[in-house]
Amino acid sequence: MSALALSVVLSLVSAVAYAGGAIVQERVAVSSPDAEQYAPLRRASWWAAVALNGLGGLLHVVALAYGPLSLVQPLGALTIVFALPMAALFVGRRAGATAWRGAIMATVGLAGLLSLVGASDAQSLSTPQRITVAVVTAGAVVALMAAGRAAHRHPAVRSVLLATASGIAFGMSSVFTKTVAVDWTGGVSAADVPSLAVIGVLATAGILLSQASYRGAGLAAPLATLTVVNPVVAAAVGITMFGETFRYGSTGTLLALGCGVVAAGGLILLTTERLQAARAETSDAGAVETSEDGLEEPAVTAEPEPVVLRKGALVPAADVLVAAAAGETVHGDDTPDDPDGDAPVFFHGSLYGGAYIPMPVVDRHRVRVKS
Repeated sequence: MSALALSVVLSLVSAVAYAGGAIVQERVAVSSPDAEQYAPLRRASWWAAVALNGLGGLLHVVALAYGPLSLVQPLGALTIVFALPMAALFVGRRAGATAWRGAIMATVGLAGLLSLVGASDAQSLSTPQRITVAVVTAGAVVALMAAGRAAHRHPAVRSVLLATASGIAFGMSSVFTKTVAVDWTGGVSAADVPSLAVIGVLATAGILLSQASYRGAGLAAPLATLTVVNPVVAAAVGITMFGETFRYGSTGTLLALGCGVVAAGGLILLTTERLQAARAETSDAGAVETSEDGLEEPAVTAEPEPVVLRKGALVPAADVLVAAAAGETVHGDDTPDDPDGDAPVFFHGSLYGGAYIPMPVVDRHRVRVKS
């Protein structure tokens, strides 16, 4: 097998591993309490998701060693395409037509954008550049986390913000990984220890933020956001700081902008689909209830008990009916016009689930006056 074919196979397996990890993370997020939204350390399934993500990252690095960046990075965008059918097959979570269109648009736009990035000689970052990049990245991630916390009442918006922060963390981790790899071509040095620490912090932050982004937002929208933001950030740093450029000059730049618009449109579709699903879930809340055997059944609303206004207080109508059956005289509420309390009894009950209306009952002790 040639080196190019091996890089393609490794990239595809890496995308499948990332997709599997994302599905497991989303399932863990659904069943975890709020206190464990970032790191449910006691869940074995979460550690399985971490292992899948680690395997995907390792395969991605090896694929880059055998194939060009312009080929490996677009294949990594297939994660979202693999994730949707895998989720439907293994966990029964089917995505709607809007989600599929958004996922395909995001993947095509990203693949086109990365395929236009031209190759360049391997370069590294200086120490001041590394410090600047690390500080800016930390500020952006913290700001997005704060924005996500402020948007806790809107799960879809919160998910996209946290997924964006996760994508930035993963993308900048790739930037530092490339920097260290370039440095190690001339031999391993102790000066790269801070960069290795930054890689570990950013990779950990990316996993924790991606876990939180799946809570209450489904699978498609956060995964697509992360899949697009990660390589786009890495490509942006590569263009601005590593001397990489777009192919075909001005034409390639325009094509890259168009691909970016397509990818952004796909993300908008995915977010819109999730917002619509959230509104549907909200409107259906309370419409079903879970029985003891775990099956969902239509919720039954208890019929309000009819009451009677007597002596300035509401009493159950059943008590009044029992008193009347026993031969007692039943009167209504005392009023200034009726000091003897001989006003008719009014039953206050619901009519077809609507508003309460008074229903007079003729007292058998009252005399009807004929005109």
